[in-house]
Amino acid sequence: MIIDFHMHERTFSSDSKMNLKEMVREAKRVGLDGICITDHDKYGLADYARKISAQEDFPIFVGVEYLSIEGDILAFGIDELPKPHLEAQDFIDWVNVRGGVCIAAHPFRGNSRGLGEDLLRVRGLAGIEVLNGSSTEEENKKAYEYCKMLDLQPIGASDCHNLIALGRYATKVPSDCKTVTDLVEALKNERCEPMVLSGYTSYDFDEKNKDQEKFNIQIEERPFIRM
Repeated sequence: MIIDFHMHERTFSSDSKMNLKEMVREAKRVGLDGICITDHDKYGLADYARKISAQEDFPIFVGVEYLSIEGDILAFGIDELPKPHLEAQDFIDWVNVRGGVCIAAHPFRGNSRGLGEDLLRVRGLAGIEVLNGSSTEEENKKAYEYCKMLDLQPIGASDCHNLIALGRYATKVPSDCKTVTDLVEALKNERCEPMVLSGYTSYDFDEKNKDQEKFNIQIEERPFIRM
């Protein structure tokens, strides 16, 4: 499955311009097999997402983007949140104890909302966003270097707040995931690949010239928008 792991819907993310139905339509149009809704510090869309997922016969996985003291962390597989602004390690431990998984979101973005060098200190992450649609290429490459060093899942995600950015990057998950539980198990037990929208081609940072022409063309087609 090709899944966009990081998206914001306007009901609970005030900085988003999209509603869920149009997100699903656009996801189908660009060739995604599923989407993840990761609103800011809220799980409120979960019940509605289940309804739309059934109506549209399209997987919608609801997680959260939690702002820890050190930076943003995506979490999946939990159905409630702890108190706001825990330290990153405390939040990761809280999620893992409940059977969920955590992914470091845009760790080196220059707005002080990523874990940055704290990636070397925290324990228990499942993955790191190495392709984030609202991060620069340099920031993404640095994230990949740390992901490789720490042997974590490399995740691609649009971090979209508008339709033009939806699916810019995504992640190839080897198994057929129907529920959040399936997604959590895949993140724990399988190997994911970050993908580029153009043909959903695997992006290999270790081969500098691989698919670089497609990568550059796609960035031109869907202009970079910092959120």
